[in-house]
Amino acid sequence: MKKTLKNWFAALLLAAPMSVALAAGGGHYPKVDIDLGDQVSLQRGAQIFTNYCLSCHSASGMRFNRLTDLGLTEDQIKKNMMFTTDKIGDTMQAAMNPADAKKWFGAPPPDLTLIARSRGADYLYAYLRGFYQDPTRPSGWNNTVFDKVGMPHPLWEQQGIRAVELDDKGQPVWVKNEHTGLMEPKLYWKSTGLHSRTMPDGKVSEAEFDTYAKDLVTYMVYMGEPAQMKRKQIGYVVLMFLFAVMLPLAYFLKKEYWKDVH
Repeated sequence: MKKTLKNWFAALLLAAPMSVALAAGGGHYPKVDIDLGDQVSLQRGAQIFTNYCLSCHSASGMRFNRLTDLGLTEDQIKKNMMFTTDKIGDTMQAAMNPADAKKWFGAPPPDLTLIARSRGADYLYAYLRGFYQDPTRPSGWNNTVFDKVGMPHPLWEQQGIRAVELDDKGQPVWVKNEHTGLMEPKLYWKSTGLHSRTMPDGKVSEAEFDTYAKDLVTYMVYMGEPAQMKRKQIGYVVLMFLFAVMLPLAYFLKKEYWKDVH
């Protein structure tokens, strides 16, 4: 019995860091610097999300009028971000019917309200930058982070198209990433006549697309806990109050209480 308990305890200790790593999306992805105080980035991310993600995915825990906290007016929100409803107080629902989505993609697209909290910002950033064309997949797309992903690349026009090298049997060629040590498909930029096979042909440059993806991830992190910045601000005020007011008060109270004790 004692040995069994020890084994269970050891298993829990081993599982704890693994669960943390999974919740954060793993530890092999490029680090993305998220600044929830950057209101311009949040506004851009919100526009990208409502224009591209809400076509298939819902964010049922977020209401359109909450975007006014980002410095947007209700008129701006209605004009540029509301395509599935005309009520500013409604939650963000997908334009696509879930039944149709399941039929087309094999499963209904998940709600994205808490995706940043469950997967982590680094994972989402790598995922958005990891799409490539793969003729072996039903949608024609795959992802270096999520192998055999069901969804097509929503931002391919901005990023450009990467394709996977195929072997003699028509199967993707896999190589070892020298930075992460992980196996991943061998990719190249698909030329449209504007550049070579080593350069992207998207509407924006590679650096600009990285910023594009970062803005979207920033918004999804914000969406997972819109009150996060306010909560931290309140926390700083409480700490300042405790150190500036309560600590001196407790100190002098202690001196007064123990002054006659020898």
